[in-house]
Amino acid sequence: MSFAPSFAPSPSCPGGVRSIQEQRERWEKKRSCAGREMVQTEQQYCEQLELVTTYFVEILKAKGTLRQDIRESIFSSIKSIHLVNQTLLAHLEQGNFGLGFEQFCPHLHHYNTYVDNIQTANKVLQIQIKKNKGFRRFKKLQESRPEFHQMKLEDLLPLPLQRIQQYKHFLRDLTENTSPDNLEFEQLSRAMRAVSEVSQHIQDNARSHENHLQLRRVQKLLKGRKARLLAPGRWYIREGWLRTVPPKGKETKPKMFFLFSDILLLTKPCSSLHPTNSDKFTCQRCYPLKECTVDKVFGHTKSQGGLISLTFPKAKLLLMSSDQEDINDWYRSLSLAVGQLKSKGTAVHRRDDLCRRPLRSYEKSEQTAPRTPLAPPPEHHNTTSTQPHSRKRNMEPREGSRSSPVIFNSSQPLTPSETSSSGPKRIKLSDAPKAGSQESSGSSCVIL
Repeated sequence: MSFAPSFAPSPSCPGGVRSIQEQRERWEKKRSCAGREMVQTEQQYCEQLELVTTYFVEILKAKGTLRQDIRESIFSSIKSIHLVNQTLLAHLEQGNFGLGFEQFCPHLHHYNTYVDNIQTANKVLQIQIKKNKGFRRFKKLQESRPEFHQMKLEDLLPLPLQRIQQYKHFLRDLTENTSPDNLEFEQLSRAMRAVSEVSQHIQDNARSHENHLQLRRVQKLLKGRKARLLAPGRWYIREGWLRTVPPKGKETKPKMFFLFSDILLLTKPCSSLHPTNSDKFTCQRCYPLKECTVDKVFGHTKSQGGLISLTFPKAKLLLMSSDQEDINDWYRSLSLAVGQLKSKGTAVHRRDDLCRRPLRSYEKSEQTAPRTPLAPPPEHHNTTSTQPHSRKRNMEPREGSRSSPVIFNSSQPLTPSETSSSGPKRIKLSDAPKAGSQESSGSSCVIL
């Protein structure tokens, strides 16, 4: 938040007094403009709240069209919000912005209650519209009134959430253009902090709901009921196609990976022989990220794409992509997810993205002694179908690596904005790179 500068005139400036007066006039003009806009929008907001409380809440209660629990699920605390904002409007119309918000902020818990219930309200409303013929007819009749200006109930219910965001901007403009010597400056500053907390709560609630939708979407893509992704504290991060580099110079396999805050799922497309499974995936392995080590490998794709090495207690995974930007995003997302899980108990040490080191063999990477670069292996071994001259890597997993892993819930979940710069994309099977051969998996995946 920027504050108004000192009003003391500069001794070296003959026109200092005039300049300060002009600055005060500019601040007062901006303050008046922001205050006038706040009053106008508050009047409109209270009118819209009155439409909901009068033509829906009160009449539905009198007619008994909806049960009390259903009414409360849909409208929550909107009646209390209306009463509080009527008092705020009276202060704003008199120009008492500081006093008005000072009395308004202790009642912000009504907004928090409304925010927590908004998803339930939307869900219950849609159910009643679909199944309750009487309510559907009543809703259509009320929305046809001229006072609604062709607005629907679905448009009016989110208004309290939108208004909190507007308060945040209005209070910032008022505070920045109010002198620190003014009594209202402290009142407006405290109000802005209180409103910002509710605004943050609204954003967190929206992100949590979006994450829940992503988990459900991925859950539907996975074949079988044993794969359960809806776990407390789990956040969806990203998904996409990567090639796994198998041991002993075999051909690389395209796989679909789903990254969450605590696990990494390795899946393959279901058989196309079954039309119902054409868009689904079979989970082959589930890797817990809590004890994972992420390393980026350079110099083996002729600057086209890259490789990521993931080391687990009983397994090792080498992932490859020909898209340089995509592999970089995967590395950042994996590193942040693993680092967040480890940050609670131990310090996280990750390689610098700009530190390009030679690839080390799996045996050397397991040693505790300081690592030293190895001589590059002969280049006559063919490990990938797309790169005939790539070097062979000894990637044989240790004994017991094919056992079904156990999933650990993250105690400190990541939000999608912290983990990946790219938004989630719905992946189609047609986007998968063509594999040289279809791999059959003898292991099962049980996600607890």
